[in-house]
Amino acid sequence: MQRVPPESTTNARRLRRDATVEERLLWAALRGLQPRFTRQLVVDRYIVDFACRSARLAIELDGGQHALRTEEDAARTAHLARHGWTVLRFWNDDVRDHLDGVLATILASVARVSTHPQPLPEREGG
Repeated sequence: MQRVPPESTTNARRLRRDATVEERLLWAALRGLQPRFTRQLVVDRYIVDFACRSARLAIELDGGQHALRTEEDAARTAHLARHGWTVLRFWNDDVRDHLDGVLATILASVARVSTHPQPLPEREGG
């Protein structure tokens, strides 16, 4: 197993500590879900904002600066896809203004790649 370079770990910790408002909002919604999500995960040479390891799903939040970086973002998405990851991108505005829709999209993506043919039904009765 390839070891994560120490500078990548340091950068990921800094990004977790200095999270944007939108990252904090989404994390508050994702942190209690199953399957588990993590934030600022080092994947090869990139750090993804959020990830569900079991579903190999990477979630990226994009601010206004990404409107000028479409080629870089496309290359990053393609690189992650070559390594077996599905990448979802959301604008910060969407997280702020439409969090329920963002969560629905994320959960639908997780359900599509779920490895269990018949998930267990929810418990009845409480």
